[in-house]
Amino acid sequence: MKRYLGPRKAMRIYIDSSDKFGDSPLWEEILKRAKQEGIAGATVFKGVAGMGVHSEISSFSIVSLSQKLPIVIEIIDKEDKIMSFVKIVDSMVSEGLVTLFDIEVISYKHPGFS
Repeated sequence: MKRYLGPRKAMRIYIDSSDKFGDSPLWEEILKRAKQEGIAGATVFKGVAGMGVHSEISSFSIVSLSQKLPIVIEIIDKEDKIMSFVKIVDSMVSEGLVTLFDIEVISYKHPGFS
């Protein structure tokens, strides 16, 4: 079933695969925290290559034992929940980029799920 849900807010968090929060990967801790906060949806994307604020190109190499690849976390929910989550992300990310943008959401749901 197709149902239009209307305007929502999206957040994108750009970090590196080598970034940590405590002893865990930063992307994993952000995802766990999003779940704890009841965020509607989040997806983690691993990039093939990227360039950040230090103008260093990070890319996959089979000769390197450790890979520093770009990670993008996209989070979507109502504006008030995203704006509250911005404060949480700010306390977790020491180096990275966070963007916000407005989107229109169409949700595809099972007919028995409201």
